[in-house]
Amino acid sequence: MTEKLTIIVNQQTNGIARIQLNQPQIHNAFDDVLIADLTEALIQLNGDPAVKVLILGAEGKSFSAGADLNWMRKMADYSRDENHQDSLLLADLMSVLYTMKCPTIAAVQGAAFGGGVGLVACCDIALASEKASFCLSEVKLGLLPAVISPYVVKAIGERAAKRYFVTAERFNANRAAELGLVSEVVAPEELENKVLALAQVIINNSSPAVKDAKLIINDVLNKEIDGQLKSMTANRIANIRASSEGKEGISAFLEKRQANWLKE
Repeated sequence: MTEKLTIIVNQQTNGIARIQLNQPQIHNAFDDVLIADLTEALIQLNGDPAVKVLILGAEGKSFSAGADLNWMRKMADYSRDENHQDSLLLADLMSVLYTMKCPTIAAVQGAAFGGGVGLVACCDIALASEKASFCLSEVKLGLLPAVISPYVVKAIGERAAKRYFVTAERFNANRAAELGLVSEVVAPEELENKVLALAQVIINNSSPAVKDAKLIINDVLNKEIDGQLKSMTANRIANIRASSEGKEGISAFLEKRQANWLKE
């Protein structure tokens, strides 16, 4: 386990890695230190083939309150160029999380505002406590949800984004599930077990196949179904069928036995 000022990183031997935002006293709000620490941790985990799934959670009653007030006060004195460079760091964080090779699960136990919603949207799956709430609050401050917008719009769609980006309304976990931001809403006391059970389901599958399955979603999304796309998908399944894990998976199924990756 690695503990920094802002986050706790715990990499388990079973392939599950966890990052906990660890500034509950300020509701896990963003500042330049958190952004740097979280980006660095994600890059390190992304480069480790032993990591099969990542859980992103938070300590305390809030998931993340968005930008830290002291950080925002400091940014108010920045020049336009300084603000641009600072914003690129947050954009890089969101991109690194969104493009992680392994599946990512957000465990949302409390309020997620602004950039906190961005983190949830960047994860592949999000489970939320019934106590969780969400708000794209930027316009209340005269700002806008700019660097998180590509991921949030992908998650909730254009129509919902047009409402919640401009109203800054707060909405609950059930509404987040209706919008597609959250995959499942559970009782607060069940959140931890549900997240771990889902992570276990993922790591029981072939890790190379899981990573390829995640990758192919972006490769086919919004693409025209033409000869080029058909050829690409046929090549992808042919490659994995011919791989050692593909052959092992099919053999194990036909022989009614566990695949060898479950015995590791």
